[in-house]
Amino acid sequence: MTTVDVICYKYKPLKTGELPLKIKVCKDRKTRYINLGVSTKAEHWDFEKNQPKSTCPNKELLEKLISSKISEVKSKIVELKAENKDFSATTLVDKASNSTKIVTVGELFKQHLHCLEEEKRTGYKLSIQQTYNSLIKFNRHLDIPFSEMDCNWLRKYEVWLRKQGKSENTIGIRFRNIRMIFNLAVNMEFVKQESYPFRKFKVSKLYQETVKRALTKEEVQTVINYPMAETDFYTRLAINLFSFSYFMGGINFVDMAYLTERNVINNRLIYHRRKTGKLINLPMQERALLVLKEYKKSNEPYLFPILSSNHKTEQQRLNRLHKVITKVNKALKAIGEKLHIPIKLTTYVARHSYATVLKRAGVATSIICESLGHSSEKVTQIYLDSFENTQIDEAMENL
Repeated sequence: MTTVDVICYKYKPLKTGELPLKIKVCKDRKTRYINLGVSTKAEHWDFEKNQPKSTCPNKELLEKLISSKISEVKSKIVELKAENKDFSATTLVDKASNSTKIVTVGELFKQHLHCLEEEKRTGYKLSIQQTYNSLIKFNRHLDIPFSEMDCNWLRKYEVWLRKQGKSENTIGIRFRNIRMIFNLAVNMEFVKQESYPFRKFKVSKLYQETVKRALTKEEVQTVINYPMAETDFYTRLAINLFSFSYFMGGINFVDMAYLTERNVINNRLIYHRRKTGKLINLPMQERALLVLKEYKKSNEPYLFPILSSNHKTEQQRLNRLHKVITKVNKALKAIGEKLHIPIKLTTYVARHSYATVLKRAGVATSIICESLGHSSEKVTQIYLDSFENTQIDEAMENL
């Protein structure tokens, strides 16, 4: 049998002179205690009946706390017995104590950021870090339990973000990150399911359709055939990276930066996406090989002149990537304006355009998803451009 009761622990008075209240768990002649984190004066406790006296301040609150904790421990016992699991007084106390361990919102954010750093998921880490920084700015600190982050709290944060002039998509990203951290807290039993606010506070309402960033096949041709005779280093690099991305499965800038000769095997490009870890295996296209030929250097491990052997630490590589992508996208923007392309040109436009051109050619979304290294077809669908008006016009003739 296992017994669970409350005890006013008179053997170790606190510095204030009060006695701590504990839950006493006995099993197999072993006794363990769970500290309730509250105390009372000896004259306010009935040691015979083992309960607060009627003269005890906060009597009702103490009784409620004691009853709640005893019920929680007994529930753990039933749960363990139902699953036919053996337990001792020590393991039972450990389980009951962990369920009430206060891990603040800020602490879990920091834990998750550390994990992302260990996994070298730098892009995703940056997004979580931005959400963390935003919440600190809003609330001044995150030394709060997850139960405090209720619907009203989230609505106030949403209003604050709007006053900051944040776009609908930025607000959506912030709340998706918060929801992800909250889900972690629930799974790790740092907060109870009843406190989960996202059943009422719908993140989906914050979604705004992403502005399409895809070019037609003809527009892509004008970019990759842009005259490079008198261009500077970064303009030339911008065109070459755009071309390589378009012809090689929409590979993104960071993945291109880390490519080495080891990624080209038997005339195929083989690499793992740094964002999702998915393996990509594609045949090398002739135009892509011409781009690589231009940058071939025997003394550098990387295929493109973005990173070099001088960038030894993770921070050095991050700084270099940020510097180069800024200059490359600035060059692409200027090219787009000269070519009168209706959308702002970036390296990511090549990725979107690759996906859209294949879709218009009748390639299944599942195949495009696989080549892009997406986690699901839902993500790929966001990339795919909407049908052109001419296609809709033709379709409606069938009505």
